[in-house]
Amino acid sequence: MNVEILWSKFLSEVKNDLTSLSFDTWFKDTELYKLDDGKAYIIVPMPIHKKHLADNYSELILNHLNDITGTNFELVFLLKEEIEEEEEEQPSSNTNIIQPSINEESGVPHNQIQSNLKSKYTFDNFIVGNSNKFAHAAALSVAENPGNMYNPLFIYGNSGLGKTHLMHAIGNYIIQNSNRRVLYVTSDQFIQDFIGINKKDEKGTNFNYVDFFKNKYRNIDVLIIDDIQFLGGATQTQQEFFHTFNTLYNDSKQIIISSDRSPDDLKLLEDRLRTRFCWGLTVNIFPPDFALRTEILKKKIIAGNFEQEIPDDVVEYIASNIGTDVRQLEGSITRLIAYSTIMGGAEITLDLAIEALKDFINKGMGEKNDIHRIQKIVSEYFQISVEDIRSKKRSSNISFPRQIAMYLCRTMTNESFPKIGTEFGGKDHTTVMHSVEKIEKEIKVNKDLANIIEKLKNDIGVV
Repeated sequence: MNVEILWSKFLSEVKNDLTSLSFDTWFKDTELYKLDDGKAYIIVPMPIHKKHLADNYSELILNHLNDITGTNFELVFLLKEEIEEEEEEQPSSNTNIIQPSINEESGVPHNQIQSNLKSKYTFDNFIVGNSNKFAHAAALSVAENPGNMYNPLFIYGNSGLGKTHLMHAIGNYIIQNSNRRVLYVTSDQFIQDFIGINKKDEKGTNFNYVDFFKNKYRNIDVLIIDDIQFLGGATQTQQEFFHTFNTLYNDSKQIIISSDRSPDDLKLLEDRLRTRFCWGLTVNIFPPDFALRTEILKKKIIAGNFEQEIPDDVVEYIASNIGTDVRQLEGSITRLIAYSTIMGGAEITLDLAIEALKDFINKGMGEKNDIHRIQKIVSEYFQISVEDIRSKKRSSNISFPRQIAMYLCRTMTNESFPKIGTEFGGKDHTTVMHSVEKIEKEIKVNKDLANIIEKLKNDIGVV
């Protein structure tokens, strides 16, 4: 049977066994590369898919493949880059060759507790793009298998990028699909509850408050704590959180933490805490790119069910000029509608939007985007389009300029390998590292290339 036909049949069958969310996240973008020597080679979009599919869906995959083909296979998960770059080699050591495994879950009933979760935040209404798809996949992975996948999960990024939305989505998913006890709190609430331990009751003791605190924070299955950076400076509270963390972790309870910066940058927190935050998986939510900003605005417009239509050129103007804070993006639509109403129901046009949002505009935002600027200058030099340099095309006239652009982005900006990869069509960070290393080596032996790099740096200037 043709592998494409086989995999299409597989996907149609496995879809019936999963929620639409799980199918779309873990299976929709997979492909069957080949069946060879008792192994099924499956292409997955991101490294996180390798582990999650291997740990949680191997038996499901194998059962369906066996039903379709009548053969038992070992599963090998590969990234498309690994196949393209090593077409004639054996699968690299990064591939996961796994045997079927069964994940069992305790069905012990739990008493209901106040979770503090906001039901409006779910995976279904979280808008996924290149800048947040890794964080989204990691969050769903934890939601599907709490306490076993990525513990703790540490999500960080600037304010307004969706960290809190994802955390609530994890909690809501767990509550809807299990009987686990979930607690969401901010670090401020944790501090206030800890301070309450020192209160005295009518008997002059604090035993009741201590029992309340321990029951609230340790007699749970999932702890979600937002804005952990605000524990900085609260020495005694940090000590208590350290003990709470250890108790939950040792009992295989899921811990999910968010911050506006990475664990390494939380200098006001104790080293032993920052070390523990890195035990599981640390993911960064990056600012939304133009495509994601546009999608967020369109979803806001649809949800608002406004009487007036908002033209595409207005949406594109907002996406191009408003900052990357999702709340600010959504707020710009509210402001625009209010302005139109105040102006007697004036038709929403580009001119009206410019007037209504003049105080919101972050001028020169596009020019300050280092990566985009470098992509533009490199593309112009090599006479290819910016779309080509961001694409997955592998012809030499495109791939080599792309490697040069990645090298310049890494050496002339402060952006991370994952962030650069995201801006180049969702490339894996290892692909970016390989490109940078290749250009670094080539410059040392190729004077013509060294001169080209120097000219491009001069054109780019100090951004």
